[in-house]
Amino acid sequence: MSEVDRQLDRTLTDISYRTRKGEVHEHLESLELLFAENEPLVQAFVPEKGRFARLHREAEALLTEYPDSNLRPYLFGVPIGIKDVFHVEGLPTTAGSRLPPEVLQGREGAAVSSLRRKGALFLGKTVSTEFAYFAPGPTRNPQHVDHTPGGSSSGSAAAVAAGLCPVALGTQTIGSVIRPAAYCGVIGFKPSFGRITADGFIPLAPSLDHVGLFTTDVESVSVACMMLCDDWFPGVPFGWPVLGVPEGPYLENMSEEGLAQFRETCDWLSSRFRIKQVPVMADFATIAERHLRLTAAEAAEVHAPWFAAHRHLYAPQTIELIERGQKVSATQARNDRSGRARLRKQLTEAMEKHGVDLWISPSAPGPAPHGLASTGNPVMNIPWTQAGLPTLTVPAGENKDGLPYGLQISGGFWTDPDLIEWSKEIARVAVL
Repeated sequence: MSEVDRQLDRTLTDISYRTRKGEVHEHLESLELLFAENEPLVQAFVPEKGRFARLHREAEALLTEYPDSNLRPYLFGVPIGIKDVFHVEGLPTTAGSRLPPEVLQGREGAAVSSLRRKGALFLGKTVSTEFAYFAPGPTRNPQHVDHTPGGSSSGSAAAVAAGLCPVALGTQTIGSVIRPAAYCGVIGFKPSFGRITADGFIPLAPSLDHVGLFTTDVESVSVACMMLCDDWFPGVPFGWPVLGVPEGPYLENMSEEGLAQFRETCDWLSSRFRIKQVPVMADFATIAERHLRLTAAEAAEVHAPWFAAHRHLYAPQTIELIERGQKVSATQARNDRSGRARLRKQLTEAMEKHGVDLWISPSAPGPAPHGLASTGNPVMNIPWTQAGLPTLTVPAGENKDGLPYGLQISGGFWTDPDLIEWSKEIARVAVL
């Protein structure tokens, strides 16, 4: 860790305290040094000429608008990263693609505007895989630069892990928040489906897309969600949660190394929490097949006009997705959408039957794979995304090479604040 890195505040609370006192320019000056030191290697952000000159101008405008420090909004002057599928006023949207930016533009995302109203500064667009699918961008994992940061919210995860911003927005359609957060050793949160509005970004599969976020700590998730959701109130659940392990075919997708580590984590957590082994998702192969088919079908629909005009500019992975989706019938897609509610009901009934408050599972089959050609396998994220359940990943140790593991924690539908509150203690115990 460099001297600049040591001196820079990391958590949302720390940075907000400093910037609301009026030290916005000072924070940006420190951040610019760290950015110059880390970003050329990590490549978490879409390149932007004059980035810090813009930020200083915007900071000065904020100071003029809010001269009284007591009246400054909570995110006053806090730099935040925005995944390059969201529309942001003044910044182009490319969605990690080679398509002409002018055909992709749209009205600023609702989540982005919420952060702007709370005083946030936008450090820039973070790198996304092409159209939030599997064709990777240039981003490297700050923990181990020869390993993938995951995807599709690659840049957002890496930006937070590299200390460049305390919060970054991402999206998840399969595993695009939870997996990269786990690979990069930070907190990732995917709320209940629809809890954070999805207006104003380029979708991949609208019935599965979630707006999510990355932070340095669990407390910052709660704070950020209060900024993003008008009806968000911190949870104060009673007692310790009962944790359920989803036994069956789902866990058979783990690597040997990853499963062994997950079992060790469960053993460690059992000293603090009651853990139950719950047989569930015997039909996991069908669940996974349904998810991938629906993703392809909806992506083909979203991209129909662009793909017809610009097919030659798409990456092979995205071409394969769209052409596969074109073969899915409307009837099949409707049936697959109905499967989301069935899975949510199945998981909810299992929680009620076995007295489980939260599900715990691995965030990925193992640690971040070596190389940058793939963003890793999202299979462990599929059921919680498909069911639309709130899901958080917390760091849960490292392997012998120092690569982070993540523990995935999922709650009941629309119980997001309780999930986050309970996860504070789980996060503390999981890394011991």
